[in-house]
Amino acid sequence: MEATRRRGKVHSNGKTAEETEPTAQWGRAWEVDWFSLSSVIALLCFAPFIVYFFVMACDQYQCSVSQPLLELYSGETTLSAIWARSPSFTWGAAKIYAVWVGFQLFLYMCVPDITHKFIPGYVGGVQDGSRTPAGLINKYEINGLQCWFITHAVWLANAHYFHWFSPTIIFDHWIPLMWCANILGYLVASFAFVKAYLFPTCADDCKFTGNVFYNYMMGIEFNPRVGKWFDFKLFFNGRPGIVAWTLINLSYMAKQQELYGHVTNSMILVNVLQGLYVLDFFWNEAWYLKTIDICHDHFGWYLGWGDCVWLPYLYTLQGLYLVYHPVQLSTPYACAVLALGLAGYYIFRSTNHQKDVFRRTEGTCAIWGRRPPAFIECSYRSADGGVHRSKLLTSGFWGVARHFNYTGDLMGSLAYCAACGAGHLLPYFYVVYMTILLVHRCVRDEHRCSSKYGAGWKRYTDAVPYRLLPGLF
Repeated sequence: MEATRRRGKVHSNGKTAEETEPTAQWGRAWEVDWFSLSSVIALLCFAPFIVYFFVMACDQYQCSVSQPLLELYSGETTLSAIWARSPSFTWGAAKIYAVWVGFQLFLYMCVPDITHKFIPGYVGGVQDGSRTPAGLINKYEINGLQCWFITHAVWLANAHYFHWFSPTIIFDHWIPLMWCANILGYLVASFAFVKAYLFPTCADDCKFTGNVFYNYMMGIEFNPRVGKWFDFKLFFNGRPGIVAWTLINLSYMAKQQELYGHVTNSMILVNVLQGLYVLDFFWNEAWYLKTIDICHDHFGWYLGWGDCVWLPYLYTLQGLYLVYHPVQLSTPYACAVLALGLAGYYIFRSTNHQKDVFRRTEGTCAIWGRRPPAFIECSYRSADGGVHRSKLLTSGFWGVARHFNYTGDLMGSLAYCAACGAGHLLPYFYVVYMTILLVHRCVRDEHRCSSKYGAGWKRYTDAVPYRLLPGLF
């Protein structure tokens, strides 16, 4: 059955005259082509080994990514020998990880947010998410910033007063903790997979492709939940994953102090720049409800395992590298890295802020001095048959490129890596990965938007022709 919507010529303020056209479906694919399937199987098979390779390279080869490959090629070592030298799963690490996840679960479920009541400008507490393909609007308890503050207050109190555990505890159990994180990641993904078949939260928001590998990796349920408030997407992406990011870096800093008697300016730079990114995430957690992870991605192995393993282990490679290779940067170089990171953050935050203000005011705001800002008005249809309207901003940074926030994100990613100097390739994996991820996300997001908005999306891309780099891409 085909619904209709009205569209027409775009006026100077972005509004449209009326005429009708069919509305396409939205969300991720219903069918899987052979290339997508082969990519999914490859990731399921090799992604865990990629994480292991980088961590093992630091543990056994001083962070060299070429040396283990050369030794394997020449026959100097074997895979079994490398595996035998790696620390294995320990019950001590399992207890640490269980306490960590349990503590974050307690904070997420049992400590309602109060920070929004006394921090000006912060949006917390109970907030509405975006409309799902089935037409639902879920409610979320936004308390990530509060969880971050409480967690780090406990960490600092322990380091300076209580001494329950060593500040280097994360680094000291890094590989055994990795096995624990893998176990949780696979358990969560498998539970979400089974739940989608047996007791989905919202059956109308499920998508079954007929291919078990794709369903397992990309997820079936849109917003799997247990009870009223436990949302798999929000919890596993932010807690325990991103809360841990700054603690992991602090543990690396403590280890560097323990080993060398001082902390390098490169380690401080990594902690400051990545800490700024993490705090920004939690300060804008309510805004995150409107991003692609919550608005479009279904919850499967891609998010479940990725949040438990890929994010905390590969997003923190710079700090891990600096434990093994302490780098003291020259003052001009350190200032240049800091400037690049702050410029990237400014673009990232300002671009997202413009869209957030535009959404909250429904277009009755000024952006770069223009009131009202320019926009394209589109319509889309949810699975319940309802027709809804959206405004796509074409003013400010959103008139420069369709994903200029990603451009700022990549500038920050390069700054994290550049803080480690140019001695090894390993720290630069992050910016290479983020480039691939965000370019792929651009294409994936635009495919969904084209399906969701139909011809309205074509009018938008005509108005803003570039994705990331004006004049280039």
